[in-house]
Amino acid sequence: MDNRAVDEDPFVDPVHHHAHPEERRRPIEDSTLIAGRTASLTLGTDSLIVLDEAFAQRKRWNCCGLLPNESRTTLAIPFYNILWAELSKLEISIQCARPTGANVVRVSTINYPVEKPDHPRAIGWVEHLLDRAYGESQRKKRIKLLINPFGGQGKAQKWYLRDIEPIFAAARCDIDLQKTQYQGHAVEIAEKLDADAFDVIAACSGDGLPYEIFNGLGRKSDARRALRNVAVVQLPCGTGNAMSWNLNGTDSPSLAALAIVKGIKTPLDLVSITQGDRRTLSFLSQAVGLTADADLATEHLRWLGSARFTYGVLIRLLRKTVYPCDLAVKVEVATKAEVREHYRQALNDRSLPDNHRGDPSFQDADADQGPTSLPKLRYGTVNEELPRGWNLVPYKKLGNFWCGNMAFMAARNNPFAGALPNDGCMDLVTIDGDISLLKAIQCMLGLETGKFFDMSHVNYRKISGYRIIPKYQKGYISIDGERMPFEPFQAEVHRGLGTVLSKSGHVYEAPGVVSRSGESVSQRP
Repeated sequence: MDNRAVDEDPFVDPVHHHAHPEERRRPIEDSTLIAGRTASLTLGTDSLIVLDEAFAQRKRWNCCGLLPNESRTTLAIPFYNILWAELSKLEISIQCARPTGANVVRVSTINYPVEKPDHPRAIGWVEHLLDRAYGESQRKKRIKLLINPFGGQGKAQKWYLRDIEPIFAAARCDIDLQKTQYQGHAVEIAEKLDADAFDVIAACSGDGLPYEIFNGLGRKSDARRALRNVAVVQLPCGTGNAMSWNLNGTDSPSLAALAIVKGIKTPLDLVSITQGDRRTLSFLSQAVGLTADADLATEHLRWLGSARFTYGVLIRLLRKTVYPCDLAVKVEVATKAEVREHYRQALNDRSLPDNHRGDPSFQDADADQGPTSLPKLRYGTVNEELPRGWNLVPYKKLGNFWCGNMAFMAARNNPFAGALPNDGCMDLVTIDGDISLLKAIQCMLGLETGKFFDMSHVNYRKISGYRIIPKYQKGYISIDGERMPFEPFQAEVHRGLGTVLSKSGHVYEAPGVVSRSGESVSQRP
């Protein structure tokens, strides 16, 4: 049997097909469990295949969104949708996430009898099913879950109880729930968290709570260890859900819950921001100019939803607003062609996740700090002399300074198509403020169409650090969507300092500058 036949036949178990010849001599029946007199359960290529003669007598069967008509007797349940399976004295019970709409899943259970003589074999079959269902992902995750009761216009708790909690319960996750009571509360909770007691800390909120969580973990005496061992995730229940779009590929609370249940532990670059005498951590983006103004200066228009950002951008484009500053940048990948090649190499890199943590060239410099504190700042702080090799360049007509650690900044808004979770680089976009209104509008449209990266007036580089000194007396600086004092600041990236859960384990869910097949996006028809 050739590989194509394996891919096309759901009843072929790839574990057997690709195994050593000795292993392939084991009976294929190992993948099939007889369930009662009329049914069987088979581990297929990427799905559990349920063969049940009783389906033909049922007018409607609704499990996992698949509705076989009356003449069909088979049902395929994707392994990704299987949450749990267990064997009792009388039957096997399988719980799955069943699609009930385009962006909603609900827990559904199927039960089949198992004869007592088949129990020993059924125990092994269930374990094999769970292996296929979870793959690299950890089962029974221990989750510290924080709910922002004001998130999603006060609906976060409702969404949690309806969309999220049933999925976590079906997957046998251990949940410790706590509501945040005020801004900054999540920082305090994360700082005091027992990092050995939890695998995940989940924010049922927008992007503000993950920002607080990372900074709380960063304050711990064993900060580096905590950031490595505890994965930070977002259950999208706010107005800004960029983290979930990047890692879960959705802003649906139920689909995000499923993605977290099946999520793969992934190192995440974090960025140290020094401003005045403060050091904070950024996981998403930093902005000065158009983006920061359009976001922060329209807080009073939150009732407009995402339209408030568009409104803020258009007002400033019409005014041709510029934001003069001095800027010094440590460039690592200078051209768009090199960014594409860098991204292509990352797609092909399937090395172990821990190989994407830290920078070996600086390990000795950190040795005197011990293994737990935050990494030493390679480039110093904003208050120190400019690092060697950096040049401070005046930008009199800067329109937008936007530096990203993730790709999506909102639904369908993908300014950092070259961003990777743990390549040790930030992606920097700069655009002049005196470009024509037509070009500016093309930039806005290009964020959603995928053409933004290739536009000639979009300057795109990968960098490891920068210092920016605004020249205006008043303005907005946005760090992960949070307003910071309008004064000089410096940033540097720490490779793989943080940890998240992602669907792929090594790239974001946003369309990249190279497709996952390795083809340059601009070259696709």
